Amino acid sequence: MTAVHSADSRDEPEGRTGRRHERGEQQFPDRSPQTWDDGLIARRAQPERSGRGGGAPARDHGCPPARPPAAPPRIATPTGNALRPRLDALRELVGLSRARLDRRTLAEAGRVLEEAEARQRHSLDLTVVALAGATGSGKSTLFNTLARAPLSEAGVRRPTTAAPVACTWTDRADGLLDRLGIAPRARRLPSRPYDPGLSGLVLLDLPDHDSAAPGHREQVDRLLGLVDAVIWVVDPEKYADAVLHERYLRPLAGYAEVTFVVLNQVDRLSGDAADQVLDDLRRLLDEDGLALGEHGEPGAAVLALSALTGEGVGELREMLGQFTARRSAAELRLAADVDGASARLRPAYMAEGRPGLTERTRQEFEDRLAEAVGAQAAGLAAERAWLRDAERACGTAWAPVRRRYERKRAAAKGGVGRGAETGVTGAGGGGARVPRAARADAARRGATTGAEGKAPVVAGTPGSGRAAGPAADSASGSVSSPAPGSAAGSVPASAPWPGSSGAGASATGVPAGAAPGIPSSSRRTASRPLVEQAVRTLAYEASVGLPGPWAQAVREAAGRGTEGVAQALDEAASAAAGAARPPRPRWWAVVAVVQVGLLTLQLAGVVWLVGAVAGVFGGEWWAPGLLITAGGVGGPILAWGCRLAARGPARRHGSEAERRLRGAAAGCGRARVLEPVVAELLRYREVRAQFVIAAGDAQA
Repeated sequence: MTAVHSADSRDEPEGRTGRRHERGEQQFPDRSPQTWDDGLIARRAQPERSGRGGGAPARDHGCPPARPPAAPPRIATPTGNALRPRLDALRELVGLSRARLDRRTLAEAGRVLEEAEARQRHSLDLTVVALAGATGSGKSTLFNTLARAPLSEAGVRRPTTAAPVACTWTDRADGLLDRLGIAPRARRLPSRPYDPGLSGLVLLDLPDHDSAAPGHREQVDRLLGLVDAVIWVVDPEKYADAVLHERYLRPLAGYAEVTFVVLNQVDRLSGDAADQVLDDLRRLLDEDGLALGEHGEPGAAVLALSALTGEGVGELREMLGQFTARRSAAELRLAADVDGASARLRPAYMAEGRPGLTERTRQEFEDRLAEAVGAQAAGLAAERAWLRDAERACGTAWAPVRRRYERKRAAAKGGVGRGAETGVTGAGGGGARVPRAARADAARRGATTGAEGKAPVVAGTPGSGRAAGPAADSASGSVSSPAPGSAAGSVPASAPWPGSSGAGASATGVPAGAAPGIPSSSRRTASRPLVEQAVRTLAYEASVGLPGPWAQAVREAAGRGTEGVAQALDEAASAAAGAARPPRPRWWAVVAVVQVGLLTLQLAGVVWLVGAVAGVFGGEWWAPGLLITAGGVGGPILAWGCRLAARGPARRHGSEAERRLRGAAAGCGRARVLEPVVAELLRYREVRAQFVIAAGDAQA
């Protein structure tokens, strides 16, 4: 697309037209005055000037067109060698993070990868440099001066440049220009003879970034994201423009190595004034965070020139030649893109400190699970059970008789008390039978009230509201009741009591035998609050210092296993409770035989003593007394010694039971909670390692 002409030269005042022609003679002395060459149009209009114009030579003579010298072969650069692994790491980073970060966070990195792939499809030896600036800064004039031909229109009407214009010092830039969206009719060639120092340069003249015309700013913003380097052209009047600094220079501070800042129109200032303006410009750039390339350090180049008079243009041309000769501008630009994307992604990957699960955190988690499942209490119960079994096996021969008597006495007392309070007998009343008189009285009253349709009441239970039948179950001692309104017949013992949950319900509403009879698989042994507290504490400890998305992922991974680990702990506790006990020690049997022998000795002494008193047996009376004393004292002493000897094995048995339950609880927690949390932490470490590679040494 050709530049927009403001007006024909015939419409301008005579003085202005004359000044323009004088400037053209000063800038391009090898061209005749009153000549405009915009490339294609000039070649069509003036084919006879093929040897002098700035466009391509005419093709009317059958000669091939002259081309700029070809670029040297591509040589690997340190920047390119460092860029490739960074791009690979950034690509891997984006792939690993799609499930954890939202699209907006990864959008910039994805765009950088796409642009890098698109740029690498074209020659990286070519250097695309754009001239950008505000209205009236002299971009087009500087463009023509560098090309040594008036290829882009420079006028007083604003805006003058309506579309980007390209000038190429290479014959391999068609693909790049297609990517940049430069129209074929807006592509120019520099004036011959071509400057060999600029071989491989593609120079663009952009529209004004502050243009009021629609679409100009969008074109500038689009091309600034595609070119390899930018020359910002400012003038003494608008070099401190807030739009330039806040919209462009400050956000692009990370691209200092591919940035040139040119103070144009210094011919309008005196020497001291130009130095002051240039110093103030450097100050503003430093405030923008743009590193300046001074004293051999990498950074932006800042210089003053006048595109109209040519002052300082030679220095810019030399800097561009050196910049193009390094053949690394595209890689520098891509490296800056990766730096910018990494800086924006840094809060999502870099943690504070060294997050993770320490051994102390793991141990505390396992201790809390063991507490939730009651491992310590189970160990103590196993120890007491061992001591109780040892006492039963090694106790005196009279101990079973005494225990049986105590159980019967306690059952009788408990059954009468509960029966008097609740009216429930038999199995529901703790196994105690209702007295025979009470049962007979209940049967009589049930017979008299059954015909009237009233619910009989067990004697001795006023106000209990429980129905009693006329017949009692002789096996269990429970009383059954006929259906209301029926004169005879009895309801089976399994029928529910009125107001109860079913047959065999106890006074508390729990089915009879619920404590020992509930299937172990349905018991809720583990404490849910303790399990949830253990999981929350572990998730907090594991996510401290992690970036927000990864901390949330760790907490979600831990939370998903909360209910599962509670059920697994219930099953582990049931399995531990049903585990087979270890075999009884053999010395228990030996002690039991000895206790039987002592009992036999004691009984023999009693028989002997009775026989001696009756005169059946002879001998001294103290001999049977000695046998009775030895049997009566030896049994308890032996039992006491066995209790002392059983404490050590009982303690070991309890510790083993606690250890097994702790191990089962730790295994459940490890499989349901720890492993998912560790997997998330390993995933974070993997992506963090990729981020460190993508960010480079500066960010690592």
